[in-house]
Amino acid sequence: MVLFWNDERRDPMFDIGIIGSGPAALSAAINARQRNKSVCVFGRSLDSSLLFAAEKVDNYLGMPDMSGEEMLNQFYAHAVKRGVEFKESRISQIMPMGEYFMINADNEFYQAKTLILAIGLNKSKGIAGEMEYLGKGVSYCATCDGMLYRGKKVVVVGEHEEGEAEANFLADVCEKVTYIPLYQPVLNLKENVEVLNAKPKAVIGEGMRVTGIEVDGEAVECDGIFFAKTSTPPESLVFGLQTDGKNIIVDRSMATNLPGVYAAGDCTGAPFQIAKAVGEGLVAALSAAAYVDANK
Repeated sequence: MVLFWNDERRDPMFDIGIIGSGPAALSAAINARQRNKSVCVFGRSLDSSLLFAAEKVDNYLGMPDMSGEEMLNQFYAHAVKRGVEFKESRISQIMPMGEYFMINADNEFYQAKTLILAIGLNKSKGIAGEMEYLGKGVSYCATCDGMLYRGKKVVVVGEHEEGEAEANFLADVCEKVTYIPLYQPVLNLKENVEVLNAKPKAVIGEGMRVTGIEVDGEAVECDGIFFAKTSTPPESLVFGLQTDGKNIIVDRSMATNLPGVYAAGDCTGAPFQIAKAVGEGLVAALSAAAYVDANK
């Protein structure tokens, strides 16, 4: 059984915002509550975790012969018992605001004093030029950046049906919206959105701005490209976050290069094991709690 998420928001400012819904995120949440910090976990439902599909997990101490689903449900129940809040959502962007962070969760905005990124493996493959032109015409959030393209031409690349909502929003703002779906069927697009069934190859740019996107050997001219991905690249979630090209770079306290931002679990690299994720979640929570205390 997949447990339901508590979708109520009781506090406008959380001490710690945790992005993710797997073992690292839930471990961090429990241990942050042990330090009497207010915590909200932002993530997909439990069945989105890779662990959920595991038929049997036999190498986690004290919990032998348990399925991934059973293990996650126990982790979740523990977090709920400790007073952790949950918001089922896709995080498209996190904005540093000085003394806190603004979290865009499906176009609802939440505040947190610190962040723990426990976003798992990045399963979405980028295309050539995507990271190079991030913030220069490439975006992952239509609500955040769409107004910058009023009266202009944009392309939306959708890995899932949520991309249709992004395209529909932009259709009310932009001169032309071209939608490239990487799935089928496409169901809910406005009439003024043009569908292009093609495979994107590369972002095309000139100097400091996007000029188009290459698809199947042809160039489609545009002023901006919005990617609606199943999982968002970590460096696009928080501007300036340092990675090695694949994993978030952290020190032994699980701190990233950005003050107040920590990371744990598979997103920090191998080994991809539950015990490692749970341990890193603990360390990240203790570090984040100490950061909150030091910046009261």
